[in-house]
Formats: sequence, structure tokens, C-alpha cells
Amino acid sequence: MVTDPTLQKPPCLRVLVPRPTVRWQLTLLYGVLFVICGAALLAITYFLFQKFAFIPPKQIVDPNGRTIARLEGVPTAIDAQRSIGLHRLQLYSAIALGIMAIVSVVLGWLVAGRVLAPFRTITATTERISETNLNERLAMSGPRDEPRLLADTIDRLLERLDAAFEAQRRFVANASHELRTPLAMMRTTLDVAIAKPGGVPPQTLELDAELRVDLDHADELLESFLALARAQNGRVGEQGQVAFEPLITDALCARAKQIAAKRLAVETHLSPVEVAGNPTLLARMVDNVIENAVRHNQPDGSIQLTLAPLNEQQAQLTIDTGGPLLDPSAVAQLAQPFKRLGQDRIGSPNGHGLGLSIVAAVAAAHDGSLELQARPEGGLRVQITLPGPTTQRLAGATR
Repeated sequence: MVTDPTLQKPPCLRVLVPRPTVRWQLTLLYGVLFVICGAALLAITYFLFQKFAFIPPKQIVDPNGRTIARLEGVPTAIDAQRSIGLHRLQLYSAIALGIMAIVSVVLGWLVAGRVLAPFRTITATTERISETNLNERLAMSGPRDEPRLLADTIDRLLERLDAAFEAQRRFVANASHELRTPLAMMRTTLDVAIAKPGGVPPQTLELDAELRVDLDHADELLESFLALARAQNGRVGEQGQVAFEPLITDALCARAKQIAAKRLAVETHLSPVEVAGNPTLLARMVDNVIENAVRHNQPDGSIQLTLAPLNEQQAQLTIDTGGPLLDPSAVAQLAQPFKRLGQDRIGSPNGHGLGLSIVAAVAAAHDGSLELQARPEGGLRVQITLPGPTTQRLAGATR
């Protein structure tokens, strides 16, 4: 068996390499430029000192050019002392250059951090902005330099995105409301046709049953559109403390026939948790996620539900379903409208591809989150995290 030798190194032998951030790149750039300039300055100084420093004469002459005395041995001693001085100059210059190189790296790190501080502010603010709070802006003040121009450009982009998302939500809500009228008229027409005196042919009754099934599917789709638009607009409505455990139990009971038909093994670990939110939207969210777990499960499969307080501020619902291995990149897109996996999901006559997108929208409207993961052993894991739980003890509730 071939193993990766890097995985066998003890932790003490691993080299920590800094991330190639812009701050590190600027720091290294400042340090390298300083070392190059400092080395060039010292080299020029050394060259000039060596070339034009005091050179002792070998003889003394008078103004007429006659030799008065010869300095035997003196130039040699001075040359030796001069060579020692040049060597020391080299050594001390190298030490000074090394010290200043370290100082330049530290100063470069601080200066780069100061220069990049506006960009870190832009990044942090942009990460906080999502489709639910597109009305937030960077609104950076100060001179119109590069960071300010970048922030203004992002603000204009957010304005266009906000307008586009708002137009999409209005269209979904208005179209859903407008389509209810023709659907109601179609049902009325079917009622009138079936209620004719003298009876109707069997073919008409069969066609009536098929049309009513299609109308029911259309009604479900419109209700999903309305729930999605309502959640995406952030209109949570009336809020209160909602017991989460009964919502899960009711959703499972409502699908007891489908669970029995597929022979699904359901295992629950539910803690009595309350969350702050709208009961109708939270019930729709739980209903959708359990419906997704039942509908897209395989025969003789399994469903495991776990509800527990994540910490003092959050509660988490985890649904693990069995099934084949899934593509993690495709699973991450299931929270988008009309996204499905595999032929079984595409060919499902009852699915509209809006279930998990409604779950994500309702969770986001309650300041929560939806996380989808492909299980290593096969199947899907759905995690819903909501804020504001209140854990109740069963003993205290019964007393």
C-alpha cells in the first residue's frame, strides 16, 4: 500500500508556511527592496572609501620637487591598517544591513496592514451581506482613493442586485396570486360539467379525475411559490416561542402512509426545544424537509432525526437519510429553486424542486441557516440551525 510520506511526519517536523496573502507579498516586497537598496548603498560607500580614502605618500618633497625624506616602512603599516579598516567596514556593514532587513520586514508588515485595512473592512462587510440584507451598504468615507472607489463600485453593484432580487420576488408573489383565479375557474368549470343532469360518460369522469390531480399539483406549486416569496422577502409575520418537537412529530404522522409504503426505518432523538419565530413558516419548513427525506428516500431506507440545542443561543435539527453516494458539488446546489438530483428526483411526479429552497429561505428569514452534505456512506444530511432556543426539562414541565 502506497502512503503519502508527508502524512507520516510528526507535528514537530512540519513547516508552517504563511498563506500567500497580499500583506505577506507587500511585506516581502518592502523587505527585498530595502535589502537591495541597502546593499547597493553599502557597496557604493565601500567602493568610494577604497578608491579615494587617504593613501600615505612614500616620500616627502619640498615645494621645488626635491625629496627631503623617504618614509620607508610607513606606507606599508598604513596600508595594513587601511586593509583592516576596510574589512571591519565590510563586517559592520553586513551586520547593520541584516539588522535593518529584520526591522524593514517588521515595519513593512505594519505598513502593509495599515494600507490594506480598508480592504479588510470592505471584505468583512461584503461577507455579511446576503440576499436577505442587500439594502446594507459599505458607505466608506474618506478621500476618493482606490479603496473608496472600490467600495463605491460595490455599493452600486449591491443596488442593482437589490433591485433585481426585489423584482424577482414581486413577480413570484404577484404571479402566484394572479394564477389562483384561473385555477379556481377551471375547478368551477369541472364542477359544472360533472353536475349535468342525466349523468356524464365514463371517459369524462376519468378526464375530470386526471384534471383535478393536475390542478392539485398546480395549487401545491403556487403555495410553494407564495411561501418562498414570503420567506425571501423576510416577512416572518407574527412571532413567538414555538415548540419544535411537535412540528416534527406532526410532519412524521402526516406521512405515516408513505413511510410505511417504502418500509422506511425512522429513528428520532428529539430534545424539547423552543425557538423564536413564526409558527406557520416553521411548520412549513419542517414539513418540507421531512417530505424531502421521505419522498427521495429508497425503499427499505432509513431516516434519522436529531433535535438538540447546539449551544445556549442555537438549536439544530439534523436529518440523515440513506441512499446512494451523491455528488457533493451537486448537493450544495439543492437549496436553489428547481434543483434536483438524479433521475429519481427529476422523474418524481409530485416534486417541484422548491422544497429545500423554501427550507433555506425560512431558515434565513429566522436568522438561521441550512447546510446540505453528501454522507460518505451514501444519502443526504440536512442540518437546520436556528437561533434563540429555550431548552426545557421534562421534569420541570410536568410539575
